[in-house]
Amino acid sequence: MLKPIAVEAREGYRIWVRFNDGAAGEVDLSDMAGKGVFVAWNDRAFFESVHLADYRAIAWGDEIDICADALYMELTGKTLEELATAEQSTPANA
Repeated sequence: MLKPIAVEAREGYRIWVRFNDGAAGEVDLSDMAGKGVFVAWNDRAFFESVHLADYRAIAWGDEIDICADALYMELTGKTLEELATAEQSTPANA
């Protein structure tokens, strides 16, 4: 199962994330900043509190999270279909 294994805040509204398959890089989240619940990111300390949640998400506090699969697709350029096919062919204990 694909999952994030490390995350850290970067300059602006960017985060760096590494996945268990070795994919890693920065993702720009600035298009979400200041909108809806993401207004909380206006507090830089809150944005920098990004962490891995127990359920494979990238999270801030208890109220905000982003799907790891969406970030993986953004990072790698893979489609949802490619992601689903790869996860089906990966053993559960991998």
